[in-house]
Amino acid sequence: MDFRQRLGYPSPMLGWLPRTPAPATTRAHLRALVALALTLAAVQVGAQGFSFSQPDNTDRQTQEARERRVAELISTPCRAELKDRKIVVLIGEVQSNGFVTAEQQNYGPHFQAINQRLRALGLKTWTPEEIRRQVAQAEINAYFRNDPDAALAASKRLGANFVLRGLISSQAAPNPMMAVNQVTVSMGFTLSEATGKVISNAEAHTASYAGADTPGMALTLVNEEADEVVARLYADYCRNAGFDAPAKPRPARK
Repeated sequence: MDFRQRLGYPSPMLGWLPRTPAPATTRAHLRALVALALTLAAVQVGAQGFSFSQPDNTDRQTQEARERRVAELISTPCRAELKDRKIVVLIGEVQSNGFVTAEQQNYGPHFQAINQRLRALGLKTWTPEEIRRQVAQAEINAYFRNDPDAALAASKRLGANFVLRGLISSQAAPNPMMAVNQVTVSMGFTLSEATGKVISNAEAHTASYAGADTPGMALTLVNEEADEVVARLYADYCRNAGFDAPAKPRPARK
C-alpha cells in the first residue's frame, strides 16, 4: 500500500475521486441565475427585433405596395368611347444647352416600354413609323417647344385625339470620389388633348449613377417605373378625358 493511502490520500493510480456535491440550495441558486440571464437576453433580442432566421422583407414589401397601387389605378372605370381614341406617343430629350431633340427613331425602346402597356390596357396608339410618315420633324418639335398652333396642326394631320409626351432630362455633377460625372436621370410624362388641355402628369426618377449614357439610363428608368407610370396616366385619362365644361344651353326659340 502506498504511504499516501495510509495517510488517507487517494492512490495516484485510481485518478481523482469525485468532488463532494454542492448543497442543494447552492445548485438551486445557480439554476435561478442562469434562468434569469437567459430571460434578460431574450428580452433584449426581442426589443431589438432581431432574428438570425428572419430575412429582410423591405424590398418585397415595397414591391407588393407598388403592385397594389398599380392594380387600384388600372381598375379605374373607363368609358368605351375612350378606348377608340388615338394617342400619339412622343419622346424627347433635353440637351445640356437646353435644346430638345426629338428624333423618334432614337427612342424606339423607350416608346415600346410605354406603348405596349398602353395597348395592353386597350388604348390605341400610333407607332413612331406612322408618325414619321405623316408628320414633319418640325411639327414634332413643336410639341416640345409648347407651340400650341403647330402642335394642333400636327394632331389634325395624324387624326390624333391625345398626345403623350415623354421628356428625358438629366443633371450631371463631378463625383468627389471618382473621376467621372455623376448623372441623375428623370422622365416626365404629360398626357394632353389635341387642343393642349393637360389631362395627366407623371414623373419617374433614377438614383444617381456615374456615366454618360443618358438615354440608356433613361430606358432603365422607364422599364423600372413603366407599370406605375402608365397606370397613373391611364387612371387620369379615364377620369378626366373629354370632361370639358358643359356647353351653355341655347335660348329657346320664340
